[in-house]
Amino acid sequence: MVTIDSIRKPVLADLAAFDEFVRGNFNAEGELLQEMLVHVLSSRGKGIRPVLTMLSAAINSPHEQIDGDGRRCSKRTYLAAMLVEMIHTSSLIHDDVLDSSDTRRGRPSVNAMWQSNNAVILGDYILARTLSIGMASAQYDLVSHLGAAIATLCEGEVLQNQHAGRLDTTREDYLSIIHRKTASLLGLSASLGAMSVGADRRAVERMRRFGEALGMAFQIQDDILDYRRTADTGKPSNNDLREGKITLPLIEILERCDEAERSRIMELVRRCRDDQSAVDAVQAEVDARGGERLAAVTMRRYLERGMHYLSEYAESDCLSALLDLCAYVTERNR
Repeated sequence: MVTIDSIRKPVLADLAAFDEFVRGNFNAEGELLQEMLVHVLSSRGKGIRPVLTMLSAAINSPHEQIDGDGRRCSKRTYLAAMLVEMIHTSSLIHDDVLDSSDTRRGRPSVNAMWQSNNAVILGDYILARTLSIGMASAQYDLVSHLGAAIATLCEGEVLQNQHAGRLDTTREDYLSIIHRKTASLLGLSASLGAMSVGADRRAVERMRRFGEALGMAFQIQDDILDYRRTADTGKPSNNDLREGKITLPLIEILERCDEAERSRIMELVRRCRDDQSAVDAVQAEVDARGGERLAAVTMRRYLERGMHYLSEYAESDCLSALLDLCAYVTERNR
C-alpha cells in the first residue's frame, strides 16, 4: 500500500527546509496571535499541497540539481508552496468558524480554543501576511496566479452554503462546489510548482489540470469515507448528512431511484440534522444501493484523467511519487 511517507521521500529534505521557511515568515507580534499561529502551524496535516508543488517543480525543472543536503527545490519553489499552503490554512480556519467545528485533525479548532472572533482575525492575518510576503519577494507572477484561486475558493464556499440544507443539490452542483473548494487549490499547487522553475505555459496548464483532477478525486474519496464507518478520518461518520450536505455517494443512488423512492429517501435526509435513526437509515440505503462503489467509479475516472497529463514526463523518482499520489487517493482511509 502506498503511504504518504513514501510519496514525500523524493522531497523530504525540501519539506524540512520548507517548514523552517514557513516558521521564519510567520512570527507575529503579540502573545495571543503568536500562540494561535503556533497551534495552527503545528497541525497542518499531511502537507499534500506543498509536496505537490515541489514534485511538480522537480519534474518540470530544466536542470535538476540536488545539493549536498538532498534538497532539489529553490526558495522560489518554497515561496510558491507557502502561498498555496497558507491560503488553504486560512480557509480551513474560516470553515471551522462557519461550521462551528470544535475540532480540526483531531485537535481543538482555533475557534474552540480562542473563540470565533479571534479565529476570523487569525484567518485574515494569515491571508494578509501571505500576500504581503509574496509581494515583498517581488515574485509577482506567482502572486498574480494566486489571486484568481482565492476568488474561486470564496465562490465555492458561497455555493456550498447556498446548497446546504436545501436538499436539491445535483451532480453538476456538487462537482462545481468541489472543483472550487478543493480541486482549484490542488491545481494551483501543481501549476505554481511548474511556474516556480520557469516552465512554459503549456506545462503550467498541464500541471494545473493534473492537480485539479487529483483534487476532484481526493474530495470524492473524502465524501466516500464519510459514509464508511470503518474510516479513520478523525471526525464522526455521516457528518455531511448532519450538516445538510448532499454528496456523491447519495447523489449516485438518488439518480437511480424512481420518484417514490427518491421522495422517501429525501424525507429521511431532511431529518438527519436531529435524528440519528434517519442518519442510520440513509446510510443503509447508500450501502444497499452501492452508493460508495458508484462514487468510486467517478473518482477513478478523474484519477485516470490526471495520470494522462503526466504521460509526457520522463521516468523519475518524482514522477513515480506523483503517480503514487494518485494511488494513495484511492487507498487512503483517513
